[in-house]
Amino acid sequence: MTVKRFSALLIAALFAISAVMGQSGSEMSIEESYLQEQIELMIIRETSRSDSRDQKMMALEYIDGALKRGSTNDELRTSLEYLSLEGTQNVARESGRVVNNYPDVRRQAAKYLGTVGTKEAKNVLIRICSADNEPMVLQEAVKSLGTIGINDNDDAVSTIVWVTNKFQNNNIPSDLLALSAVESLEKIVEKQKRVNAEAVQLINRIIEGPYAGPVKARARLALNNMIKYSRPNN
Repeated sequence: MTVKRFSALLIAALFAISAVMGQSGSEMSIEESYLQEQIELMIIRETSRSDSRDQKMMALEYIDGALKRGSTNDELRTSLEYLSLEGTQNVARESGRVVNNYPDVRRQAAKYLGTVGTKEAKNVLIRICSADNEPMVLQEAVKSLGTIGINDNDDAVSTIVWVTNKFQNNNIPSDLLALSAVESLEKIVEKQKRVNAEAVQLINRIIEGPYAGPVKARARLALNNMIKYSRPNN
């Protein structure tokens, strides 16, 4: 979407919102509130699919506001899915060069998917982990998997283990990614009240691996916290 088209769209949307507010005074009816939400979702949808990084960041600001107001509209998750795969699975090229590689956009989208908190959001985060190679994006995706805590057939745990091992096996370990993995695995185990063998194995690898002292200490603490879920009465 061109800047000119977006500007026209935004102006039209603002006029529509102003008209709704003008008709209703300080309070809106259910119909007017619904109309305002649909206008906001349209702006989010269009800005998230624009060519400009700045407009994509603007879309994320709108999404943040909607989530803080408690919006549960699935179109927010759809826009976040698009933004979180920008430059990895949604690729635009010019003369063979990728021109839409925006890791900061993907990172923020991964964070907000954790706020969405649904099974569908969890599935998108798993896709991010399989498609992205940026530690800053993966760190946020792993955090969000822990925030959501849904672990169907251990898919979330397996994804966290796989992506953390990938970096360690390639001799490019990331302290922040490892820390996010430890904290997320601990959250999932706590929610499930069940210890996953893969989670324990990864935490042991982090304790023994080439990570900073505070990361190893946090991993030991997580392992101690998991012990209670291995007892028969838990």
